[in-house]
Amino acid sequence: MDGAPARLRARGIGKTFGSTRALEGVSFELRPGSIHAILGENGAGKSTLMRIVAGAERADAGALLLDGAEYAPLGPVDARRSGVSIVYQELSVCPDLTVSENVVLGAESSRFGFVRSRDDDARVLRALAPLTRARGDLPLDARVGTLSAAEQQLVEIGRALAAENTRVLILDEPTSSLGGDDVERLFRALGDLKASGLAILYISHFLEEVRRIADEYTVLRDGKAVGSGRVEATSNAELVAMMAGRAVENVARKAREFGEPVLSLRQLAGVRLPKSASLTLHRGEVLGIAGLVGSGRTELLRAIFGLDAVRSGEVRVRAVSGASTPRRRLAQGVGMLSEDRKREGLAGALSVSENLTLSKLGPLKRRGLLSPAAERLETERFITRLGIRCRDADQSVGELSGGNQQKVALARLLYHDVDVLLLDEPTRGIDVRSRNEVHALIGELAARGKAVLVVSSQLSELLELCDRVTVMHRGVLGEARPSTERDEHALLSEATGA
Repeated sequence: MDGAPARLRARGIGKTFGSTRALEGVSFELRPGSIHAILGENGAGKSTLMRIVAGAERADAGALLLDGAEYAPLGPVDARRSGVSIVYQELSVCPDLTVSENVVLGAESSRFGFVRSRDDDARVLRALAPLTRARGDLPLDARVGTLSAAEQQLVEIGRALAAENTRVLILDEPTSSLGGDDVERLFRALGDLKASGLAILYISHFLEEVRRIADEYTVLRDGKAVGSGRVEATSNAELVAMMAGRAVENVARKAREFGEPVLSLRQLAGVRLPKSASLTLHRGEVLGIAGLVGSGRTELLRAIFGLDAVRSGEVRVRAVSGASTPRRRLAQGVGMLSEDRKREGLAGALSVSENLTLSKLGPLKRRGLLSPAAERLETERFITRLGIRCRDADQSVGELSGGNQQKVALARLLYHDVDVLLLDEPTRGIDVRSRNEVHALIGELAARGKAVLVVSSQLSELLELCDRVTVMHRGVLGEARPSTERDEHALLSEATGA
C-alpha cells in the first residue's frame, strides 16, 4: 500500500548492553499491506531491534509508534495484545505439548476456569490454514517434539497468526529450516497475509528471498541504519556492499584432487530413515547431499555419527566397521555439526571457551589440572581464525548472534582436528560475508586433506561448494556425480521424484 500511513514507525532507536552499543539512532517505517526486509550481517543489531519491537527488550533511546499512537510494550505479552507478534529464528516450541496447545499457549479459551480445547482447535485451524495443505499435514493432537524442524517452524508462525488482532508480524529467518515446498507454501501465505493488510517485518540473509517477496528494506551495520528504500530499485550488489561496508566477492572454487577413501557407507538403513544409503567419501573431497526436508538427509548424518540407531548396512571409517557412538566417532576423527545448534550443537549458558573445548580438555591440562590460560589462548586462536564476534572468550554463547554461534560450533570441530566433517546446514542463519568465509574455510580444510560431507537446503550452495553432489529422495540416496554435471533444476527434479 504505497502512500499509506505507517503501521509501525521507529524513530532514533538506541540500545546499549554494558559497554556495547547494539543500536544507535535506528529509524524505519513499516506500512500496512507490505513486507519490509531488515538486512545486515550477523551482529549488526537486527535481532536486538526486533526484540525491542516485540517487547522482549526496552530501548534506551528513541520511540516506537503503532498506527500513530505511542507504542512502548512492557513485555512480549503486552506487545502481542497490542497486535505485534514475532517468530524467532531459534524455535521456542514446547515439545511435550500438542500442536494445538502450542499455537494457543498463553491465550487459551476458558470458561469458569476450565480450558475449552474444542474452541481452541477451531482457532488453530484458522491460524494454520494458510500454512498447511490440509488438516492431515499437521495433526492438532501431535506432540510438537515428534515433528520435523520445518513443521515446528510452521507451528510457531501459526501461533503468531492465532492472536486476535495481529497487525504486525515479525519473521526472523523463517525459511532457515524449511525445504523448497515449505518455502513456497510460506511465501504464498505471506502474499495472502500481505493482501489482507497485515504489515510484515522480514529478516533474511537470502537476498533472492528478499527480492522476491519484500517491498522495502532497511540495512543495519554496526547498530546503525545505513540504507533504506524500495527493493526493486536496488541491486543485490548494492545491498551486500551496504551490509558489509564494502563489496563482497564470491569465493572461486578451485579443482581439487582426492586422496584415499576415509568414509564409506554400504546400504545403510536407520530405524525409520534413511532407507538405503551408499557412498564413498575421499580425503580432500567436499561431497554434498541435496533433498527435501523429511527426505532423510539429517537422519543419515546422525546414523553415521552414532546418534541414531542403525538397522542394517555398514559404516566404515578408514576401512574399520562396527557399531558406534559419538564418543567413538570422535576418537576415529569424525565430527558432526548439527542443524539444531540450540538443542544439540551448543550449551547456551556456557561461555565461548567452554563450548569450544569442553569435549576435549586433555591438551589443556597442566599436571592433571585444567589450565585457564591454555584454554583461553586456544579459544582466542579460533575466535581470530573464524572471525567470531564476541566480547571475549568468557562471553556466554547464548548472547551471541546466530551466525556467531554457528562459528563457535564449527570451531569446536576444528579444535578436535577431525579428519571427516559431517556438516548439517553449515551456513544456516549466516550472513553473506560469513557464508563466504565458511565456504572458504571448508575449501581450506579440503585442501589440507580433510573429507567433508555437507547437507544443505540451498541447491546453489551445494553446486558452488561441492566437488560431487548426491540427492536423497524418500530415504534413498542416489548416485554421487560431479557438481559440474548438475544444475539446480536437475537436483530439484531428482529430489521431488519428477
